[in-house]
Amino acid sequence: MLLREILEANRDFVQKLEREIEEREIGKLPAKKLAIFSCMDTRLVEMLEPALGLKRGEAKVIKNAGTVVTDDVIRSLAVAIYLLGVEEVMVIAHLDCGVAQPDAGAMRQRMLARGVDPQVLESMELKSWLKGFGPDYYRHVREVVDELLDNPLLPKDIPYHGLLFCPDTGHLELVVNGYEQG
Repeated sequence: MLLREILEANRDFVQKLEREIEEREIGKLPAKKLAIFSCMDTRLVEMLEPALGLKRGEAKVIKNAGTVVTDDVIRSLAVAIYLLGVEEVMVIAHLDCGVAQPDAGAMRQRMLARGVDPQVLESMELKSWLKGFGPDYYRHVREVVDELLDNPLLPKDIPYHGLLFCPDTGHLELVVNGYEQG
């Protein structure tokens, strides 16, 4: 059973973590004053942060399906910046994203098959709700950075970088240099 595996892994993890905590103190404020906004893709787990040279406690990481700006992303970034000391933001989208061009029809059928009320689906535009961004990943990264810069709740005096990550190789490519925004 998956739950049993998770709980056993957690017991092992806690034992190892106790030794790490003894070695260095880790607080709730990000040591590098960095927030990362990225995708929830499973291939990024245990890969993205090490590929960036980041350790536990050094950055706030916000993830969602497709690295798409939503109200909750803005709320999380605002909290990170205004309450938790973040001074730099990195938007990191990745190649081969499953949300780049989502199949709204297939999702609708699967939602109906799992019991979602058809009237609820009729009352919404599922394709726009999914917020796919098409095949141009570079444009997507630039647009996300622009959305953050244009948001009235986020400060303009910090850098917002845009990067593209390869989930297979770990290669990171700079798309928007936030130090040059102006």
